[in-house]
Amino acid sequence: MEKSALTRLSAQPADCALLSARTKPLNVEEVRMDEFNIVLAGVGGQGILLASEILGTAAVKEGLNVRVSEIHGMAQRGGAVVSNVRIGDKVLAPTVLEGKADVLLGFEPLETLRNLKFASEKTLVLMNDETVPPTELMRTMKKYPSLNEITEKIHRFTRKLIVVKAADLALKAGNILTRNAALIGALAATGNLPVKVESLEEALRELVPAKYLEVNLKAFKLGFEAVGENKSSRF
Repeated sequence: MEKSALTRLSAQPADCALLSARTKPLNVEEVRMDEFNIVLAGVGGQGILLASEILGTAAVKEGLNVRVSEIHGMAQRGGAVVSNVRIGDKVLAPTVLEGKADVLLGFEPLETLRNLKFASEKTLVLMNDETVPPTELMRTMKKYPSLNEITEKIHRFTRKLIVVKAADLALKAGNILTRNAALIGALAATGNLPVKVESLEEALRELVPAKYLEVNLKAFKLGFEAVGENKSSRF
């Protein structure tokens, strides 16, 4: 299969890095799609940037136009991280406008809430319930809201909220660092992504180091099953 060159620019604190790609795989008709926007939000060390690259690579494998951008305060554990994955033929800019996200994939509850500006009543919010207070919050000593408070505020924006115990699933798979794979699997199970499950698995195999591949694939499967088994009562 012909592969496009996915170039990731080195991002400095508070800067935006761009990954842009368009490909036409051999023996695969190019798929047309106007626009599909995914916002990933959390803190450093949760695997957000790898997750965005997996989503973008899966879309590229299906012949879709992709733009991926990353914005972060400090490239360290505990700092806020936001990544945008934009898929479609009408996508030119790398960043998602406020209220235009089709999916908000939250790796941390408070960071999900803080990025709710990108959501609308049509947005699917899939959120990890694991709390990791960002360094900014720790410095100001402000109170971290309860999970119930956070979910109530999200429901004011959209009823399409799914809460996933991604950390528990990652531990069950064998490594806490696979929470990102568990969340991608959970998102795939909703049927809201414009890419096939097989393409996501191929992207995982391509991007995850061999010694960590099996545990990531297991976490992906556990995430998929966790949401797939409860489809009737998701919202």
